[in-house]
Amino acid sequence: MKNGFVILDFGSQFTQLFARRLRELNVFSELLPYDTPLEEIRKREPKGIILSGGPSSVKDSESPLRDVKELAELAPILGVCYGMQLIASQFGGVVEAAQQREYGDTQLKWVNPLTNLPKTHKVWMSHGDVVKVPPPGFEVLASSESNHPAVMSGPGVLAFQFHPEVAHTEHGLDLLKHFIFDLCQAEANWKPQQIAEQLIEDIKNKVPEGEKVLCALSGGVDSTVVGTLLTKALGADRVHCAFVDTGLLRKGEFEEVLGIYKELNLNVVGLKEKTTFLSQLNGVSDPEAKRKIIGHAFIDVFKKHISTLGEVKWLAQGTLYPDVIESVSVRGQSVTIKSHHNVGGLPKDLNLGLVEPLRELFKDEVRELGKELGIPRQFLW
Repeated sequence: MKNGFVILDFGSQFTQLFARRLRELNVFSELLPYDTPLEEIRKREPKGIILSGGPSSVKDSESPLRDVKELAELAPILGVCYGMQLIASQFGGVVEAAQQREYGDTQLKWVNPLTNLPKTHKVWMSHGDVVKVPPPGFEVLASSESNHPAVMSGPGVLAFQFHPEVAHTEHGLDLLKHFIFDLCQAEANWKPQQIAEQLIEDIKNKVPEGEKVLCALSGGVDSTVVGTLLTKALGADRVHCAFVDTGLLRKGEFEEVLGIYKELNLNVVGLKEKTTFLSQLNGVSDPEAKRKIIGHAFIDVFKKHISTLGEVKWLAQGTLYPDVIESVSVRGQSVTIKSHHNVGGLPKDLNLGLVEPLRELFKDEVRELGKELGIPRQFLW
């Protein structure tokens, strides 16, 4: 999406949280690996670019590095923790290992506050290196308890040595608002109505006129929103929803949820496949192995069901942004948390295109989208 914010991941444990914070402020944000090609970033026409923190040292030859100056030619830059040190080192400052690491709650002392903030307040720090000498032309706006630069600014560049995105940092959202709305002049236009309109338009553009979609329903919030969204975009006659009884649902849940789906006017059929799933899971205790077995079993069930529907060209899934981030280690230095059965593409012999309209959304955004689409609150929560 254009005119949002690009967050380049240098390995911070808070990177995903940073993206959530921006979206809570109603601006679109996207996580990308730190080494994403400049041209890929340019295509997005970002309003601002954020360099995340990370465990590395800019003084280490094997640390993740990239040219910050070329990024600054595209949009204003915010550097956080490691990002601040990267900015300092590349713009002519001096970064050194601190004699004493700053970690946890730290008192911030403002020399020149960015916005209407108290002269001192708590922030959350986690770093071993410090900016010893700021770059030429940069102003130190605040310092830490150890009297190291904690906030500095230069032409089109702002940097924090602490994490504004975490709850432990007081006035963190005020600082983010300053960067987003004052420095970058962004608009707060990432809201449920605009999201719904954008996704419906995207679906219509992706699925050619007349082609049908099989929508896999799980009984959860995500797939329900996908089914409703697709039906609004393409019409019930083109969206065939399938709700699978895996044998892993609560007692009576299959019949109850199937009834709710029909109340939502979804074109849905219930598939009773307890034996298929439970026989394959029998004796398996490893959670990762279970996830993969369930994923393969779903594909087998859909293959069988598709043969009864005639011409179906697409499979829709309720994949969310965290599913993608956790399953695939493509976000800078971040590690894979766990795999998800709905991430990683489809087997080639299934011969279907994949529709994942929620792939860039977080869970809270999906619930707000569902509310916008008219799904009852009790189902969303």
